[in-house]
Amino acid sequence: MTFEPDVLIAGAGPTGLMLAHELQLSGVDTVVVERLAERPGWSKALNLQPRTAELLELRGLLDRMRDDVVTTLPAGHFAGMELDYRELDTTQPWQLGIPQARVEAHLEAALASPVWRERTVEGFVQDDTGVTVTVDGSPVRARYLVGCDGGRSTVRKRAGVPFPGRDGRVSGVVADVVLADGPTGDWTLPALGTGPMTVLPLGDGAHRVLIAGAEQQVPRDTPITDDEVRRGLGEAHELVSVRWASRFTDATRLVERYREGRVLFAGDAAHIHLPAGGQGLNLGLQEAVNLGWKLAATVRGWAPDGLLDTYNAERHPVAARVLAAAQAQGVLMVPDPDVVALRGVVEELIRAAGPAMAERVAGLDVRYPIGGSHPLTGRRLPPVDRISVTGPGLGAGRGVLIGPSPVPRGWEDRVDHAKTNAALPAVLVRPDAHIAWVEGDGPLTEALARWFGGPVT
Repeated sequence: MTFEPDVLIAGAGPTGLMLAHELQLSGVDTVVVERLAERPGWSKALNLQPRTAELLELRGLLDRMRDDVVTTLPAGHFAGMELDYRELDTTQPWQLGIPQARVEAHLEAALASPVWRERTVEGFVQDDTGVTVTVDGSPVRARYLVGCDGGRSTVRKRAGVPFPGRDGRVSGVVADVVLADGPTGDWTLPALGTGPMTVLPLGDGAHRVLIAGAEQQVPRDTPITDDEVRRGLGEAHELVSVRWASRFTDATRLVERYREGRVLFAGDAAHIHLPAGGQGLNLGLQEAVNLGWKLAATVRGWAPDGLLDTYNAERHPVAARVLAAAQAQGVLMVPDPDVVALRGVVEELIRAAGPAMAERVAGLDVRYPIGGSHPLTGRRLPPVDRISVTGPGLGAGRGVLIGPSPVPRGWEDRVDHAKTNAALPAVLVRPDAHIAWVEGDGPLTEALARWFGGPVT
């Protein structure tokens, strides 16, 4: 019998695997297609920001990754200017240094859905009822196709959706190195122009270094030599050896829209940017959590009209904001006297704004345009102590009504009830842990119908 999945995901990177996990929570038949036979042993991405760690914890995935944490940093940075995470209102007030390859391995281990390796998505044709995807010359019929296949996404190109932005103007190097005099602290953010932008211990005698600046204006495909890394380190550190190195640029592009009919995009297939502040992997995982429950609801038949379109409405502005911040950081990392002066002013403004920039980089300040007058509406559910849930709740990708009154009849199959002694008004929480309704912002039943469809009678 021909396998016809509900959803075919192109790309077994962290975004594609997280999306497959989200769909699995709702029993959606999914297949992930990956062109590589096995994942690389090296990892470009190395950190989980607080919001991403919260979501992995919520889904029960974080604990399985903890043994692979190489560093725990109670801070982030903006263009090399340190941001304190210790006072943020989160259960995860730190960056967790976990190599991307290990994140992927754990996500794949949690999947029951098949991952087809050494298979290539070559094209597709969509119609009113589904998508016929060509995989290594053979057709695979699915109801939806999601491109999580990287910055050079075949799915995005075949869909013909514009990918506006600009090419890179400067480039840099990220490398895992052994230093004769490596710092022993959590991390180092050297002064601009004195060496690498960041030096991060990896826990096995190596350090991750980020080298950027005006002297790094070379084509991306130019081979990286030990001498180039040594020059980038300057007099700050003595290089012993280079384990792995990759060149990056500040190319910045954002897909015009995240959906084209039955084809959607997430992760680097939707956006590319300067890897400043460790935003790329985190942006993709958060997109997967936003999309997963909406796509599952659509496949399972209970999604209200327009639910799937809210993926673009909510996540496109978030990505645009992240890309703007990355562009700003690219400017602020050029070792030029005028830039040094500008950095001084920016750093003063960041300090004066309190935790605002830290919350932004940590991914904790996102507010979706849901409407409603209460300041919590559209925001993530803050940490809530002493909560008792009847049913599997958010961990299983379901909605939750937190408050004294039970879930109205007809929605119990999609929404669980929870009580808490915490000082919190009654709230309706979506499966992605964002607040859809707060007591006093209109009738609860209207919010339930808007996000979870009509009642089952």
